[in-house]
Amino acid sequence: MNVAAVVPARDEERNVVNCLESLAWADRRVVFLDSRTSDRTAELARQAGAKVILHPFENFAQFHNAAMDAVEADWVFFVDGDERATPELAQEVRSVTDGSHEEVAWSVPRHNYIFGRLTLGAGWYPDYQSRLLLRDRARWERPVHEIIVADGPTGRLKNPLIHYNYDNLPDFIARQERYTDVDAGILFEEGIRPRVYTPYSQAVRQFWWRFVTLRGTRDGLHGLWLSLLMAYYEASKYRKLARLRAANR
Repeated sequence: MNVAAVVPARDEERNVVNCLESLAWADRRVVFLDSRTSDRTAELARQAGAKVILHPFENFAQFHNAAMDAVEADWVFFVDGDERATPELAQEVRSVTDGSHEEVAWSVPRHNYIFGRLTLGAGWYPDYQSRLLLRDRARWERPVHEIIVADGPTGRLKNPLIHYNYDNLPDFIARQERYTDVDAGILFEEGIRPRVYTPYSQAVRQFWWRFVTLRGTRDGLHGLWLSLLMAYYEASKYRKLARLRAANR
């Protein structure tokens, strides 16, 4: 059975060539490009031998489903622009898509490099992501924090994707600000009512969960720093939720 590697992308000129090179083993390589892209991603992807499909973005589930509908392949393997597939992972993908397995969707672990360092604690490993899907048996649902709904059994691969996650602290801060905006909006729509103390109690819980339960300790000072940062942004999420509720009274 054939496999199409799909790279959902927006403004990925810095990453797209290296990403596509790591996917040279796939039967097809497709860059599914957000129509808001303003850089050279499309040009560089075509030069690298990939097919480029331009599509408007509505939400993450819609975008991924549209990619699955647009490609001609039995299996679709989604890889983000800042990720790389190793030869070991490529071999494993080939082995589970040969028609001898009953699974219709596979999750892939990730090796997250944060500030240039492989991070194995605090929730960043194994960090399973649903990425390898039998095209006619799985779909994406939910506009944000999308999930896979599979018509059949699912499995987990052993070999990780390499994910160059956050380059530096400014990159981390910028993305966490966006994520907490989205998450606060979701909590608001769900009718969650924070108390005065909620940002602080949630920050403590988040720190304990990251640093102790999810073994941020194994990364030493790096794990401590990341656990503190995530605790801060957990508090920030609930402060933003409180401001939303106050503005809509």
